[in-house]
Amino acid sequence: MTEPAIHLERLSKSFGEITAVDNLSLTIAPGTIFGFLGANGAGKTTTIRMLCGLAHPTSGTATIGGADVWRERHIVRSKFGYVAQRFSLYPDLTVEENIRFFGGACRVPRSELPGRVERLLALTDLKAKRDASAGDLSGGMRQLLALACALVHEPPLLFLDEPTSGLDPVHRQQMWNLLYDLSNRGITIFVTTHYMDEAERCTEVGFIERGRLLAKASPRALKDSFHAKLLEIDVEPVMPALVRLRDTPGILGVSLRSGSLRLYAADAEKLVAEWRKTWPFPDIRWLGERWVEPDMEDVFTAYSQGYDAVLRPAKS
Repeated sequence: MTEPAIHLERLSKSFGEITAVDNLSLTIAPGTIFGFLGANGAGKTTTIRMLCGLAHPTSGTATIGGADVWRERHIVRSKFGYVAQRFSLYPDLTVEENIRFFGGACRVPRSELPGRVERLLALTDLKAKRDASAGDLSGGMRQLLALACALVHEPPLLFLDEPTSGLDPVHRQQMWNLLYDLSNRGITIFVTTHYMDEAERCTEVGFIERGRLLAKASPRALKDSFHAKLLEIDVEPVMPALVRLRDTPGILGVSLRSGSLRLYAADAEKLVAEWRKTWPFPDIRWLGERWVEPDMEDVFTAYSQGYDAVLRPAKS
């Protein structure tokens, strides 16, 4: 049986009376692109800091490649690379000097370092910037450099804490293309994000809310767990309708999508049938409706808001 890349068993972390991570249990297989999704403050960064041996768990255990992340952190640290939320390299050093510095810190053999530097510069498309100071790079290039430094010791696991936050669409796509290439080489990737569209890019996703794991499965399985029919309606004026519909019996929630209103309801077909007989809002025009497929934002909204009536347990 293959050793899990990551295994958490009732992992918790408290800061005084505040519980940041609450009895978190999950297993991630080698080679997975695991997306850890949640709002700001949900516990994503605290979890990743514990896994990296930067914070002591209050209770529970976590292992990377079978080694305890805290008691054996001197062993574990050679097994992963870490890209932080904020740029954490040396701005006065050049691109190449940063990679070489981290190579030395990670005890890469001196004879192997030049070859690795060249491969990483090519991989991250930074060859033309090798002599530029890191502090002079754009935000996207800084993140690519941080990724190169995290990979210099060729770890089997890569942690990325919101790596595309603040990036323009071009560099965001470039970052994900690199992650696909790394996954294809067998590297396990653990990426935290609050962008729901990035969940679609992962092979497996975990939703976290207030330190608790709400669900963990593939994106397709999570969308399949949304078993109620999802209704979109076109109305005018749209904002007053959104406010009024939120208070309508039978409707769990309403969101605005591309000018239309998306309704979360346990029995949306019944609502439509009733509205065709009698539309209850004379000051609002109902222009049409359609049934739509749920996306990851719909699924996360349902889990995080407790819309249990529209969900079934997701199959891993």
